[in-house]
Amino acid sequence: MAVSLKESTTDSGVVDTTNLFKPIHLKQLPHLTQYVSSNIQTHPNPLDHDPNFHTDQAFYVSQSDVVLRQIAYDLSGTFATSSPLCAYHRAGPRNQVFFHPSEVRAAIVTCGGLCPGLNTVIRELVVRLWDLYGVRQIFGITAGYRGFYWREPVELNPKLVDDWHKRGGTVLETSRGGFDLNKIVDSIENRRFNQVYIIGGDGTMRGAVKIFDEIRRRKLNVAVVGIPKTVDNDVGIIDRSFGFQTAVEMAQQAISAAHVEAVSAVNGIGLVKLMGRSTGHIALYATLSSRDVDCCLIPEIDFFLEGKGGLFEFLDKRLKENGHAVLVVAEGAGQDIIPRTDSQKQEKDESGNPVFLDVGVWLKSELNKWWKREHPDELFTVKYIDPTYMIRAVAANATDNLYCTLLAHSAIHGIMAGYTGFVAGLINGNYAYIPLDDVASAKNPVNTKDHKWSWVRSVTNQPDFVRS
Repeated sequence: MAVSLKESTTDSGVVDTTNLFKPIHLKQLPHLTQYVSSNIQTHPNPLDHDPNFHTDQAFYVSQSDVVLRQIAYDLSGTFATSSPLCAYHRAGPRNQVFFHPSEVRAAIVTCGGLCPGLNTVIRELVVRLWDLYGVRQIFGITAGYRGFYWREPVELNPKLVDDWHKRGGTVLETSRGGFDLNKIVDSIENRRFNQVYIIGGDGTMRGAVKIFDEIRRRKLNVAVVGIPKTVDNDVGIIDRSFGFQTAVEMAQQAISAAHVEAVSAVNGIGLVKLMGRSTGHIALYATLSSRDVDCCLIPEIDFFLEGKGGLFEFLDKRLKENGHAVLVVAEGAGQDIIPRTDSQKQEKDESGNPVFLDVGVWLKSELNKWWKREHPDELFTVKYIDPTYMIRAVAANATDNLYCTLLAHSAIHGIMAGYTGFVAGLINGNYAYIPLDDVASAKNPVNTKDHKWSWVRSVTNQPDFVRS
């Protein structure tokens, strides 16, 4: 029976939390033994005999090791909390494995857009499968999902991938679309792959769910793991996506350049468009980090241009005060107020996402029109910077390289233990295994009612864009 989170106070004034916590619901992971008809043999973990690992009893992770999804609570009971409390299996090596290394045929694929750290994940999957578990049959699927049935796989080894972590992009190449479920699973079955590592964003994870479901329907002895990638940080449940911190770091350079351009002109505005189709995390964190931004516009907030409390009024005031301003806008912001034709409203990209109009180009045009209308005899300059491909095409920084390494290790340990249909991810600073369908359906919007957005408002002093 769930107990209330409401606090009680003892005579001494100390809050009594004896009955604070509700029962913890452990999210169960799919396992090969649940649907593969043949008897699966277990084997001692090869790490037992690895001279570089001095294992003891506490080295291996057990079924009772879990990671809580939520760790902050309001003891007053004023605000609702999730019920029941949710936990995930902790990532790490198990003492028994369900694949003999000599029988493993692993496939690695990268899908969707580029992101810093892709090559690091690939390299670490290859090197650690080879060195830690003795796997010798590792293949790269080129050109995304269509590569399963469109091209021959590339055989990978540690020597080949040795310096891949120093490169941006993905050496395996990537693409959007090309998702033909039956052709993909037929290829997996015909090529005798029994471990499939899928690296991609939320759309890729939704495809991975379908692949896993079809593999399970066919009762194939194939384990599937997703490693979530998105430079926008829009994958839910996990702390952050790999590549995000590198993206914020690169965004800083664009903002710094925009600031220099703005302060070097009379009534200068530096306008920077950053990545973020559905979420404004890059814009938010780059704004907080730089201290040069006067206004940050993200998809999660509506804004307007004209009238009291609008963007133009704010920028007019800021230019009078400082002589310059820096405006950061995420690519998905303002899409509902940009004029478009009926055909443009129906347009989709290869992944099925709505095609966005360029909010940066539109804003630059609107700013120039506004100034010419309101201040026809005064100097004015808008310098527009779009660093999109600079941000996503660079190699990962040190923090993301470490993160990519540990994500790859976690994925390998889980799949060798027979888990399947899961994602390896960071939750509250701990690596965990999360069911694929949970991640595929979860979103990660910026919460404009929490402290992070308050910090942005306090740094920029921008309006709340609520009409009077």
